[in-house]
Amino acid sequence: MKFKMQDKQNQLIERISIKHLIIGIDIAQQFHVARAVNFRGIVIGDPLTFENNEDGFARLIQWINRFKALKGLDTTIVGMEPTGHYWINLSKWLYERNIEVVTVNPHLVKRNKENRDNTQSKSDKKDALVIADMVKNGYYSFIRPSSEIFEKLRVLMSNRDMTVKRLVSAVNQINRWVDIVFPELRQVFKDVKGKGAIATLRLFPTPLEISSMKPQDIVNGWKTLMKRQAGLRKAQLLIELATQSVGTPQALDAYKLHLEQLLEEFDLATAQLERVEKEVTEVLKKIPFAKKLLAIKGISEIALGGILGEAGDLSGFAHGNSLLRHAGLHLAEASSGKWKGQIVLSKRGRSRLRRFLYLATMSLVMNNPDFKELHSNNVNVKKMKKMKSIMKLINKFARILVGMARKNESYSSDKVKPLISMAA
Repeated sequence: MKFKMQDKQNQLIERISIKHLIIGIDIAQQFHVARAVNFRGIVIGDPLTFENNEDGFARLIQWINRFKALKGLDTTIVGMEPTGHYWINLSKWLYERNIEVVTVNPHLVKRNKENRDNTQSKSDKKDALVIADMVKNGYYSFIRPSSEIFEKLRVLMSNRDMTVKRLVSAVNQINRWVDIVFPELRQVFKDVKGKGAIATLRLFPTPLEISSMKPQDIVNGWKTLMKRQAGLRKAQLLIELATQSVGTPQALDAYKLHLEQLLEEFDLATAQLERVEKEVTEVLKKIPFAKKLLAIKGISEIALGGILGEAGDLSGFAHGNSLLRHAGLHLAEASSGKWKGQIVLSKRGRSRLRRFLYLATMSLVMNNPDFKELHSNNVNVKKMKKMKSIMKLINKFARILVGMARKNESYSSDKVKPLISMAA
């Protein structure tokens, strides 16, 4: 199946008929601005500024109905920029009232702002008009309304990302603390976030405390926090290193307070991460085709949760290339005359979806025999660069995901292996 962007563009333009009232809305936190045009781009009426609440939304509907009655139009399409999260409530409110809502790329709005008046001026009213013009010209994307289960998955994975950032930040700051106060701790425990190192930091963090203790006292302390702990030999080594430590001897009370707070943040982020990942697992059990996707060797629950959270119901995609475009993994070329630029990824899509598709594909290459063989054939036989092979396999993985979701089929190695000679 060939996927041509030009065909899609023509279809988007053809959808706008003579009976359409086209609304462009510039989104903000408190007040939105709306402009109306017809299918030829002729401005209809004055702009409307309305509040981001129920009363403001009702004013928008009245404003739209007045223009439809005035101009004899019977269909409405509303375009808006997906600015932060401020557009979500309005789009859902309109969708529930059977009004079609589409989005335009903020980058394109910036590029097209001079089309109307040939000036670089910017205002909310002008931006709303630019958005309406873009919808009229077919430069818009459909909003993919996701069911509650996929929206829940998206919220959970977004929450997980923030929790992981906090956990990584806490670990980095603990590492910094160790470097300043007790750098020799790494000679006993290689991983500062390991159970032994964390237990030591909780019980007796400074070299001054450790140097005055006996090995058995340290072992007894470890036993209170760990079921399995290091022995007397490691405790003796810890004491010897603490006696010769080059860590700072000043402001130890302040450093201990700082460490206590870092460990509290570490514990909180770790507990929250476990809870979120458990919720993700429970949600995936409720998605019909998720079990079959997880049966693919190399696909983890977190990777699949990230993909489904950002993409939504994969069965709604017409082709794997649609999923790639949604992620911004389609190709973009810059050329002029005899000069031909480099073909690169557009990266105009969901960055989190790109990340999880890439991570899932890397896991498949390492753990799945079929993808491992495909990658080996690409690199050793076709002489591709490794990254180019990975990108081709992401394309194949996207087609597999969409195909399995649409047909509700299980993964079949036989359908992958015949394509090895074609290098994916």
